[in-house]
Amino acid sequence: MNEQLVSMITQLVVEKLGNNVSDKSTNQTTVDAEEPKDTLIKFYDTATNLQEEVPSLIQTNEPLIKLYHHESFQSGGSHVQANYFDPPYNGAAIQPFSFEADEVSESVQAAKQHTPARIGVGRAGTRPKTKTWLKFRLDHAAAVDAVYGEVTEGLLQNLNVFQVTTKVTDKEEYITRPDLGRRLSDEGKALIQSKCKQNPKVQIIISNGLSASAIEENVQDVYLALQQSLSNLNIEIGTTFYIDKGRVALMDEIGEILQPEVIVYLIGERPGLVSAESMSAYLCYKPRIGTVEAERMVISNIHKGGIPPLEAGAYLGTVVQKILQYQASGVDLVAKEG
Repeated sequence: MNEQLVSMITQLVVEKLGNNVSDKSTNQTTVDAEEPKDTLIKFYDTATNLQEEVPSLIQTNEPLIKLYHHESFQSGGSHVQANYFDPPYNGAAIQPFSFEADEVSESVQAAKQHTPARIGVGRAGTRPKTKTWLKFRLDHAAAVDAVYGEVTEGLLQNLNVFQVTTKVTDKEEYITRPDLGRRLSDEGKALIQSKCKQNPKVQIIISNGLSASAIEENVQDVYLALQQSLSNLNIEIGTTFYIDKGRVALMDEIGEILQPEVIVYLIGERPGLVSAESMSAYLCYKPRIGTVEAERMVISNIHKGGIPPLEAGAYLGTVVQKILQYQASGVDLVAKEG
């Protein structure tokens, strides 16, 4: 430290202590008015004296903090000319945020027209671009919402269906215990036996499965088109109902209870990162406990980006007709068709 500065500070401290002694003896509370103007450090006796000094600093026209425009500072402009009260980027029109257009080859652009898969997304260094990463997070959040969401009561009322439950108690158990989703609760069995028509030609059932969003988005159109298609083909339909947290193989137990010839099971698919609104329709001829998976048929990928719901419903009617004609489904149907 500078020896001269140390000496000056020491002298000021000693003088101040001396003044304190003098103030005590004379009961004076104010600072000496003849204090030198070139004092580097000021000391205050009480908070009162401090409050008296601070206004004198604020009354000056100099701001306590100065902000300088970056360009003016770099160009050597004086601090007086700095435009620190004007907002930054003054005069520039505010534009909504948008990502830069992707620069991909013509071949990649052509390929992207035929698939929603993440191709030609590029990268920034070793990491994905911000746009790609945000889209991934958005799709992942939609998938989580689809799994943990619930079908609304209003939709069930519009479909005019009643609801039964499985042995599953909550979503966590539904995900970790698929076997419980393949069995009806005792209340569900009793409700089905009391409300449903026995031995129908076709029994339609609906379940949220792993995507409530899929049911919300597609089931109304599919169900309406399927009803019309079966009606045009003079095929009898049983009493449709909704199963909360059901699995595909649950159709076997329902087949044992109602003894239908064909079951059409509309269920939400496991969501992916392309679509969380995809629904499937499983069909089986006389499903019973012990039915093997090869005897089932499935029309999958029913959503606005896959098979259109109305088209899927109409197509399902023709598949049901074929199953009834050959009295078989799955690989058995393929074998009988030749």
